[in-house]
Amino acid sequence: MDQSKSNENAKDQQLEPFRVDNDGTKMTTNQGLKVSNDEDSLKAGVRGPTLMEDFHFREKMTHFDHERIPERVVHARGFAAFGEFELYESMQEYTKAKFLQNPHKKTPVFVRFSTVVGSLGSMDTARDVRGFATKFYTEEGNYDLVGNNIPVFFIQDAMKFPDLIHAVKPEPHNDMPQAASAHDTFWDFVANNQEIAHMVMWVMSDRAIPRSFRMMEGFGVHTFRLINDKGKSRFVKFHWKPVLGVHSLVWDEAQIIGGKDIDFHRRDLWEAIEIGDYPEFELGVQILEAEDEFKFDFDILDATKLWPEELVPVRKIGKMTLNRNVDNVFAETEQVAFHPGNVVPGIDFTNDPLLQGRLFSYLDTQLLRLGGPNFAELPINRPVCPIHNNQRNGFHRQTINLGKVSYHKNSLANNTPATSTAKEGGYVHYEEKVEGRVTRARSKSFDDHFSQARLFWNSMSSPEKRHIINAFSFELGKVKSQSVRQQVVNMFVHVDKEMATMIADNVAVQRPTGEQSKVTASSPALSQAHTISVPQTLKVGVLIGDGFDANEVGEVLKYLTRQGVRYNIISDRLGSVTSSSGVQLTATDMFMTTDSVLFDSLYVVGGKATNQQKFNANMVIYINEAYRHYKPIGVATTGLAFMNMSNAEAGPGIVVATGNTQFAKKYVEAIAKQRFWQRNIYPV
Repeated sequence: MDQSKSNENAKDQQLEPFRVDNDGTKMTTNQGLKVSNDEDSLKAGVRGPTLMEDFHFREKMTHFDHERIPERVVHARGFAAFGEFELYESMQEYTKAKFLQNPHKKTPVFVRFSTVVGSLGSMDTARDVRGFATKFYTEEGNYDLVGNNIPVFFIQDAMKFPDLIHAVKPEPHNDMPQAASAHDTFWDFVANNQEIAHMVMWVMSDRAIPRSFRMMEGFGVHTFRLINDKGKSRFVKFHWKPVLGVHSLVWDEAQIIGGKDIDFHRRDLWEAIEIGDYPEFELGVQILEAEDEFKFDFDILDATKLWPEELVPVRKIGKMTLNRNVDNVFAETEQVAFHPGNVVPGIDFTNDPLLQGRLFSYLDTQLLRLGGPNFAELPINRPVCPIHNNQRNGFHRQTINLGKVSYHKNSLANNTPATSTAKEGGYVHYEEKVEGRVTRARSKSFDDHFSQARLFWNSMSSPEKRHIINAFSFELGKVKSQSVRQQVVNMFVHVDKEMATMIADNVAVQRPTGEQSKVTASSPALSQAHTISVPQTLKVGVLIGDGFDANEVGEVLKYLTRQGVRYNIISDRLGSVTSSSGVQLTATDMFMTTDSVLFDSLYVVGGKATNQQKFNANMVIYINEAYRHYKPIGVATTGLAFMNMSNAEAGPGIVVATGNTQFAKKYVEAIAKQRFWQRNIYPV
């Protein structure tokens, strides 16, 4: 091993002794015994039975037999990265949390993105909610902001969470379908639990099929409290705003990707970090004074409601940058344990009944998944500040506690570890006055289920509305029970009558007769039509063969790189493609190994190939698919012939090089827009 690398590894091990690089080392057992043979078990004769005394075989096989831990019931399919959070401005006026005090202070973070419904092996691009969980390793302990990419939730009380998940998971009689809500039990649950209406509108929207983890918002969902050093409380909701804007796939595209690349989202995140296109998210807060708790026509503690940004603006207070991939997916991504109850002084809870239930559920789940009470000692979960308490023993205990005292109060150890006052950083819960009868009931202020669902519908652009209707039609089209389909249509007439009528016609049930909500307000912040559009980090597939114009193509590829656009060279074979002047490019993908849906845009260059007929057919397939998914297409001078073979028509998002002196610039501008909904094609 290189001596400098050896020194680096030794230094790393001093700082993080649990992070081990095996490069250049000698194999040992888990007890540190050096191993002389790792190929053959210990036998009685070369053809005889394996001996029970073979401790190395038993250790190796036992470890393998127990390598799989139970996957998460929800959020099983996840991917994660490390990073840092940097504060823009002091939040001292609102909270005493130390990591929110000093501008430009950087706090290490670990973020796990996930789907909710699917198993560990399901596809990334399923229509689903995405988890967005952030662990801040602060000097006062770990703070976990455990949220989703949708600001509201399905239900209002955690008591119903098992019912929701039982309904949306594969149906128990045949264990199908995987990672999908398009089946009878989920929609039966929807029709009979109408508090779900607002969330279902989000799930049927483009928000449920994000283009990338890097291009979706994150939300804390619940209403929390911020407490300053004077004990003053304010309500807060947390937001993550992606610097690249909020962008989505279209449904047909998402389904194809699920077959072409099941790892589409995790691969996108991994590759972006590896090449230095670090994902960035700004942390925003909506802060509400305590005296304004009841000023709205919705209950701020209701998790099925959001605070419209036009009423309570989002204030951006810092930025998170994800800049390091995990070293080991199991040890870090799979073993990380998030818990909304992991808070620091200055952040507290409210009486949101869904949040209250989560405060129990997460801890209870981790005790099972991670084998006992010592999961906080796993490297990925270990705080960066010192840990001192009287907890002892249990499965997988890693701390070796000195001394004989393991209780509080005591005299033998001078009553240590001692508790801390609030001024010393001790956590003190906000003293909220609570009174009332013990009851199983729900506040009447939670009763309105359709006003914000209607607000969401009013806020959508025409393409987004069309996508929602198509999503409902697809999902209900998979439902076998006509009764359930009818109930759902009858329910969503309260959101929008025209929408429900169109869905009814599509799924062969009677048109609904109810009345829609009278809400006329809209919230532009809810529509992706108003998001940021930049070309950076977007991917272009360059469709090319021999005989291209090296000067034209070379200048375009250089310009794409300068603008932060990534590209892959795609041809009928791997290896070199040669221009008319002898210049060569290297094709890293073949038509058969990739697909149009895996790129944000196509640059159609074309050319010659050994099997020209097959080459032409592949070019047309790629162009037609990108065109019907509303993507921008750039056409080189040599590419016009291939465009003419396809179904693509001149118009929005089609940028042609012939006679265009600013082709590269205009093409990049089109790439940034990502979709051109004006095309007169069958909507997907």
